[in-house]
Amino acid sequence: MAKKVALLQGNDACAQGALYAGCMFFGGYPITPSTEIAEVLSIELPKRGGKFIQMEDEIGAMASVIGASLAGSKSLTASSGPGVSLKQELIGYACIAEIPCVIINVMRGGPSTGMPTGPGQSDVQQARWGTHGDHATIAVAPASVQEIFSETVRAFNLAEKYRMPVQVLYDEIVGHMRERIEFPEAGELEVIDRTAPTDSPEDYKPFDASKSDVPPLAAFGSDYKFHVTGLNKAADGFPTTKAELVDAEERRQISKVEKPEARADIESNEEYLTDDAEVVIFAYGSTSRSARYAVNELRKEGIKAGLFRPITLWPFPENRIAELAKQVKAIVVAEMNLGQMLLEVERVAKGTCATPFIGRVDGEPINPGQLIAQVKEAL
Repeated sequence: MAKKVALLQGNDACAQGALYAGCMFFGGYPITPSTEIAEVLSIELPKRGGKFIQMEDEIGAMASVIGASLAGSKSLTASSGPGVSLKQELIGYACIAEIPCVIINVMRGGPSTGMPTGPGQSDVQQARWGTHGDHATIAVAPASVQEIFSETVRAFNLAEKYRMPVQVLYDEIVGHMRERIEFPEAGELEVIDRTAPTDSPEDYKPFDASKSDVPPLAAFGSDYKFHVTGLNKAADGFPTTKAELVDAEERRQISKVEKPEARADIESNEEYLTDDAEVVIFAYGSTSRSARYAVNELRKEGIKAGLFRPITLWPFPENRIAELAKQVKAIVVAEMNLGQMLLEVERVAKGTCATPFIGRVDGEPINPGQLIAQVKEAL
């Protein structure tokens, strides 16, 4: 039986991916260039018994998502840079309280109101450090309409599995382009639900990590009653200032994402012609599409170029970048900002190879010609 296919916009694919993953709640506020996600879900969620709510602002939207998730629903919000700025305090709350949810950021130019209708990639460090305090971060960056669908599903899986907020970042170009998408059948893509407690309601401790770095999560409104706070807390969820408990909690929450087996599970990258490459272009989102074209053109000229595309931005793929830095003469970093992921590449490469940079913040995409010229200059 032939699969269902469609010519779909990236933002529409995001909404469809959320539905496939089992999303039952959307709380948001309209903002360019992400609004189509809300528009689709406002129609589709009620058909499935789900809930759509447009809140008074982005702060309220994030709060509603946290509440819905605690009540047991897979929950989503979608915005762009300025809106995600408003969400930051509550993203931090979701981090420390270990509340699974998904945040879509369709990136545009900035800062402040910036260029609402122009593309940008300048929110990647915001995704990592936008909220205050030490905390773990998972963020993914799809580069096609099909991948927006699948990475949205994966974002929900990661949020549920690691009990934390997960961000999906793609730029306005990918969000508004239309491409052929093939819809997977039910069950074709893995769909993960949060781990439910096996303890009795009387014995349940919502932050008891004695058996796993990711404690089971019960739903509010069930027989399980528990305390949730933005303060550091003990296993029972009530606040504590005991140094050893605070230290253990902070380190555990970071470890559950950063430990080697978690990184192996979370990290996803694409490599194109890197096996014999002498120079590698590091690019993500729509910029990686220009980079792939540039690599093909350079190969025609006998230049051994390759592409490294991080699909998972955070945790940063530092082990693989360190290996490539020892192999190549240069890693050319290309992004629509003034060097945010360049800082990470430089940190990991440690001067082993050159790290030339191409950045644009004028609302125009980085084109293959720029990349070709920069690679030739690097060699």
